[in-house]
Amino acid sequence: MSRNRHAILLALLAAFGLSSLVFAAPLPAAAPTTATVPAAALQPPVAKKDPHVTKIHGDTLVDDYYWLRNKGTPEVESYLNAELAYSDAFMKPTEALQQKLYDEMLSRIQQTDVDVPFLERGFYYYRRTEEGKQYPIICRKKGSLDAPEEVILDVNQLAAGKPFMSLGSRGVEVSPDGNLLAFSTDETGFRQFTLHIKDLRTGQLGPEAIPRVTSVVWAEDGKTLFYGVEHPQTKRSYQIFRHVVGGAKDDLVYEEKDERFNAYVDKSRDRQMIFIIAGSHTTSEVRYLPADQPTAEPKLIAAREQDHEYDVDHRPGEFWIRTNDKGRNFRLVVADEKDPSRANWREVVPHRENVMLAGVDLFRDFNVLFEREAGLLHLKVTELPSGKAHRIEFPEPAYVASPTTNLEFDAKLYRFAYQSPVASPSIYDYDPATRERKLLKQVPVLGGFDPSRYRVEVTEATAPDGVKVPMWILSRKDVKRDGTNPALLYGYGSYGAPMSAFFNGNIFSLVDRGVVYAMAYIRGGGELGKKWHDDGRMMHKRNTFTDFIAAAEQLIAAKYTSKERLAIMGGSAGGLLMGAVTNLRPDLFKVVVAQVPFVDVINTMLDPSLPLTVPEFEEWGNPKIEAEYRYIKTYSPYDNVEAKAYPTILVKSSYNDSQVMYWEPAKYVAKLRSLKKDANPLVFHINMEPAGHGGKSGRYDRLHETALDYAFLLWQLGVERVQ
Repeated sequence: MSRNRHAILLALLAAFGLSSLVFAAPLPAAAPTTATVPAAALQPPVAKKDPHVTKIHGDTLVDDYYWLRNKGTPEVESYLNAELAYSDAFMKPTEALQQKLYDEMLSRIQQTDVDVPFLERGFYYYRRTEEGKQYPIICRKKGSLDAPEEVILDVNQLAAGKPFMSLGSRGVEVSPDGNLLAFSTDETGFRQFTLHIKDLRTGQLGPEAIPRVTSVVWAEDGKTLFYGVEHPQTKRSYQIFRHVVGGAKDDLVYEEKDERFNAYVDKSRDRQMIFIIAGSHTTSEVRYLPADQPTAEPKLIAAREQDHEYDVDHRPGEFWIRTNDKGRNFRLVVADEKDPSRANWREVVPHRENVMLAGVDLFRDFNVLFEREAGLLHLKVTELPSGKAHRIEFPEPAYVASPTTNLEFDAKLYRFAYQSPVASPSIYDYDPATRERKLLKQVPVLGGFDPSRYRVEVTEATAPDGVKVPMWILSRKDVKRDGTNPALLYGYGSYGAPMSAFFNGNIFSLVDRGVVYAMAYIRGGGELGKKWHDDGRMMHKRNTFTDFIAAAEQLIAAKYTSKERLAIMGGSAGGLLMGAVTNLRPDLFKVVVAQVPFVDVINTMLDPSLPLTVPEFEEWGNPKIEAEYRYIKTYSPYDNVEAKAYPTILVKSSYNDSQVMYWEPAKYVAKLRSLKKDANPLVFHINMEPAGHGGKSGRYDRLHETALDYAFLLWQLGVERVQ
């Protein structure tokens, strides 16, 4: 778990990235005047100052807004509600534009739709959506796609009368005999999931309501499951329990004592092994037990060593292990099941300096390696036992190819997904032997979508230290590079999480209005392997920010846009990016959108009681160590706000966010308001109703949130006039 919005962004793109195109008239050569606060009477709230002093390493830190951490107090809620009222009032002139954007984006989506079914143990499972309903309906058919449909979970029914509903990240887990369904739900947005078990034969829920569950797998007996539990305060997943359906008491199987580590359960594709995985940001350790012997004592693959990361899968008689013991970009080894200790590891794929082995899918007759090279993820298929290997070829310069649901170990075909900035997601079955691919479905894009009307370019910027920073750019083909276009630059750059060239149907509501959209692969992310991550974390974190600034300067130098028409956006750790680059170069950007931004780095990392803090010492550093404190202090956005002019800024948060606590953006906005020397709007939009790190949970609700962001951008960039 991390302050990582990447996975949430991918889910949003998958849910709402289905677009048609509505072409607007070309923009004028010069931008209209940007609106400021619409009326003198409309004034933002002013947070009181109540100094809180922290002494560390000879420094005295004064935090005037520390009191905003007092969640649930009338004083805090009154202030936050005042901020929300100001945001609503400020955005009121855009209501018609927001509705127009919402209608546009919704019109591109086939609201009643069905996923491609996948096979698991004799059942075909799929999700479908119905027009007007916020959530998916999970179904299956036994033995054949012509069989009667069985609805195993209607999330709309679970959500009835509730303002928020989210399934656990593993979604649903069906028992091996197909009789029981394990699923977990969060009803607040705090990412605290409760485990339930449903009897699919009767439709009845069992008595289980196990709180704070993080991961679940079934043993092969169909009645035993293993689950992880998070700490009630820090939310660290630290205990693994064994539960027998109907049993009175669960057994503690494993407890992780090191506060840097989280513990989870997983299962091999061949269904022979259950894994207990303990991992920090830099180190991992795996235990295993036979899936048909749920009371067996877990055995260790390899004892943890600092900075050694490995993960494990299983084929009959052997473990396949991805390990970085010989280099940061990982290699692949095999070990006999009888003794998988490191002394017995046999190399299958060596470490390579320019290719990161990001993962592997194992099947009886073939395997698929995920190789990240030059910013792209490649799928490399190896036939077994011949060893013949090849990469699956793709046509576009910027794209995303990724595995999708492949649950059957004996599968003869491999299922993968493909998309690009102008190609909506497609699902294929691929035959490793013949190299033939069969299109099963391309996400429908309503309204006459024509990808030939757009241009996707791949380019790079040069960082101050000479490193080349890749970026891709999406625009209408009729948009000229004359320096007058509005532009939006997106970035993340943390946790080694790679950003990718996804299809985002929503973004065409900007692009069709002449906005140039760009995404930069800055250091700290994982687009170019582990070294790319290493060069943007800990004592190299400032590279993330200077890379992004270089990308912005390149857009301007290449005449895609100008300082007066450039907007930037990022969320979570990408919100840290927004705060840092805005402090460093406030002159470079016209508009900033910081979504759930992690901006109060020192105070948060000094508090080990907060969720995520201790595990993330290996990403940001520990400010209790003086050298790391001094370095963090050079970029922490909250600690570097100054009395100077800033761009127009929209900051977004959720009161129930458990990954970036609401008080970080709240304090940041309050401090900005007290110091900034400009008349540019600063708007803080906070979800006070149940919502999480990714905002609201329903697909229509989330679309309204996107419409607000886009309306703000278009208004403040001068693309759209509002009343």
